[in-house]
Amino acid sequence: MTTTSHPNLNSRERHIDQIDGDRFVASPELAVFDPDEIDEIVEFFQRWGFARIRNVYSDAELFALEQEMQRQQLELLTGTMDEKHGTVILDDPDALIEGEPFAHYVCHITECSDLADDAVHTPVIIESMQRLLGEKMWLLDYERFGVVYQDSRPGKDSGYSRIGWHSDWQSGPHLTIWPSVAFTIHIDGTSPANGFLRVLPGSHRHNTDGMPPEFEKVPGEVAVYADRGDVLLHDAHLWHSAARATEDSPGGIRRHLRGSFHAGDRLQEGHGLEDFVKNAMR
Repeated sequence: MTTTSHPNLNSRERHIDQIDGDRFVASPELAVFDPDEIDEIVEFFQRWGFARIRNVYSDAELFALEQEMQRQQLELLTGTMDEKHGTVILDDPDALIEGEPFAHYVCHITECSDLADDAVHTPVIIESMQRLLGEKMWLLDYERFGVVYQDSRPGKDSGYSRIGWHSDWQSGPHLTIWPSVAFTIHIDGTSPANGFLRVLPGSHRHNTDGMPPEFEKVPGEVAVYADRGDVLLHDAHLWHSAARATEDSPGGIRRHLRGSFHAGDRLQEGHGLEDFVKNAMR
């Protein structure tokens, strides 16, 4: 677990005091906004480090995106896709679901799917990123893992279960690409059955001192559930973790697209993954 300090050197103790004095009230609708509520999205995000946006895509758009992602996943498994779209860093190359080879990730998905690229560039995502990061923000879709399609289904041989506490910034604290805001486009809704996001609201304003190395309970953490089609935004410094699904397929399937926009220096093409810090416990 990388624990390099955040540029904001406030202590963990001060962070707890601030959360206690400015408590996040966990309500299903508190962090949910419609696409025309940009001011509210930005205000909430800046205070708590995340925000959820609903009613972004039509049922037809979501169905088409779901079918397209399944097709791309199959192409990766059958070897008809360039090897750059696979990953042995994030995934287990020997993963099996119901006895068959399986890929939990398709990397650089916007380079092989126009539908995925369109979904990422939907107006509310772009406008939110411009407001949060500035007009010169840029999408990291050409280096590292690019925009990723993730199928987080579990199983005894899947090689996927959960992800421990981390912040995105910890994956490259030596880089100058920050600040950054990540997005997740949910193809499936989330629940205890298929897993969900755990976050510590407001933690993006502080450092990583005291961050648990694995999956422990953190005082003040909340569960963030999403509905099908929701877009979740989170700050690169937000403490977050992914909880394990409690069911196998089909109830345990959780699929989404995720990636990040940045406001720092662009990575040069060909930067590669040698300096990627795999900081989150699996």
